[in-house]
Amino acid sequence: QVQLVESGGGLVQPGGSLRLSCAASGFTSDDYDIGWFRQAPGKEREGVSCIRRRSTTTYYANSVKGRVTISRDNAKNTVYLQMNSLKDEDTAVYYCAVAYRSPWPAMLNPGAYSVWGQGTQVTVSS
Repeated sequence: QVQLVESGGGLVQPGGSLRLSCAASGFTSDDYDIGWFRQAPGKEREGVSCIRRRSTTTYYANSVKGRVTISRDNAKNTVYLQMNSLKDEDTAVYYCAVAYRSPWPAMLNPGAYSVWGQGTQVTVSS
């Protein structure tokens, strides 16, 4: 059974950091494009970052570029999202997802992803 489980969310002050984890089971995550997305209250789900299958090629939304890094640990079958210099507007539920068919070139299009985790809440507030 294909499953994604996010963790690492929490409450952090502006300027702080968090590392989110996406643990995959039932499949080898390195064989697929894996994306991170977020959804704030009253807003549509938006793409944050993606890492391509069997590659270190990554993509970032303009809103997070320079502050966020996506990475894999194939031994742990886990994808990470390191977030630094967090802002109030980063507050959202963060989801990871796997694309059975590559979304290229629309790597951050939520509609192109097949299976989703349950999400982890990130709240940036002083």
